[in-house]
Amino acid sequence: MSLHILGLVALGGILLSLPFAAAPGRHISPLDAFFTSTSAVCVTGLIVVETPHDFSLFGQIVILLLIQAGGLGYMTISTVVMAALGRRVTLQERLTLADALNIQSMDQLLRFAGTVAALTLALELAGAVALSVRFAADHGWSHGAWLGVFHAVSSFNNAGFSLFSDNLMGYRGDIVVNLVVSALVILGGLGFLVMSEVLHLRRSDLRPGLSTHTRFVLSITAVLLVAGTLVILALEWDNPRTLGTLPLGERVLAAWFQSVTPRTAGFNTVDIGAMTTPALFFIIVMMFVGASPGSTGGGVKTTTFGITVAAIWTTIRGRGEIVLFKRRLAPDTVDRAFAVALIAFLAVNAAAGLLLIAEGRDLLRTLFETTSAFGTVGLSMGKPDSVVSLAGAFSAFGKMLVMAMMFMGRVGPLTLAVALAGRGAAARVRYPEGKVMIG
Repeated sequence: MSLHILGLVALGGILLSLPFAAAPGRHISPLDAFFTSTSAVCVTGLIVVETPHDFSLFGQIVILLLIQAGGLGYMTISTVVMAALGRRVTLQERLTLADALNIQSMDQLLRFAGTVAALTLALELAGAVALSVRFAADHGWSHGAWLGVFHAVSSFNNAGFSLFSDNLMGYRGDIVVNLVVSALVILGGLGFLVMSEVLHLRRSDLRPGLSTHTRFVLSITAVLLVAGTLVILALEWDNPRTLGTLPLGERVLAAWFQSVTPRTAGFNTVDIGAMTTPALFFIIVMMFVGASPGSTGGGVKTTTFGITVAAIWTTIRGRGEIVLFKRRLAPDTVDRAFAVALIAFLAVNAAAGLLLIAEGRDLLRTLFETTSAFGTVGLSMGKPDSVVSLAGAFSAFGKMLVMAMMFMGRVGPLTLAVALAGRGAAARVRYPEGKVMIG
């Protein structure tokens, strides 16, 4: 899957480097073109040039297609196309697709891939129609329709790219835009298995109804959304630069929206750089957690976060096994969760440290940008006196490091670590047990 993503990034970078990909009178450097391609394929949304003004219609269409391919998954699209053309899908391609969709069984894999594509297009179409009608009232039908399609695809794929210079701040109090975009973001971040189970398109292998995975994802997502809204509302309540001067209903709506988008979507209806330090730190945590497995989003994933919290709570209570919804978790699942969380934590801090040395920016802004890249979020405290992300002010080295973090966040930290290190041979010797003091 990693090689397919790199190939898609390369193709997008080449297309966006073409002269007619830039708006008249604008020039886009090859590095900025490849940065934009990486951000689109990795459905991140960090920008180093203005999407609505620096790219032509051709460039914007390329970005839209890269978002769609990156979010839905290159292998999902290619497998569905191959099946439609009657080409035999190889075992390796099936294994790659199963890994990309985070499913355990190979049964009916192609049928499920078709379901993923159909479900994606149906939800994006519904969102595009609703947003087009709303945007048409302000921008006319032709441009409004393009805005609706672009933002619907960007929302469902958790990309955060916008064709407005101020992102969605101009629609902060708009019920239609806020609810449609947040609904698409949440659905895209749940994962295809969860959505299909909820829609009764797929049943659990153990018994009718929702699987443990789906129930766990829905529970954690609900907790994070509600808690996030309340925390942001409390921390920004008196901030005159964000929520402080808004009517009550608009405050709640803005807090809800900024609770939804930090877990990998990247849209914003308030000025992120104007938020208080505690709120920014909270958003960093939310960005690190990210979306759910098998979804269009990044981060360590909601299940990883939930399992680590459950494991810590189980250890504190002195119990031997983690039990969720009357189902115990296998030890290797817990080990994998801690490995993902630790690798991600170390990678984000190492990258932030290198950026601090290379770019000389302050700690909070640098850590925020790095976490946003890893979580494939796209939120940024911004480049000073500009509407682009802070990465727009970075050197070539800094931009390439951010690109690497976006790539890592998209493929997953554990997947990348295993790919780089390789799997060693199974140990043939088992040594005596040793004792090490903890805590």
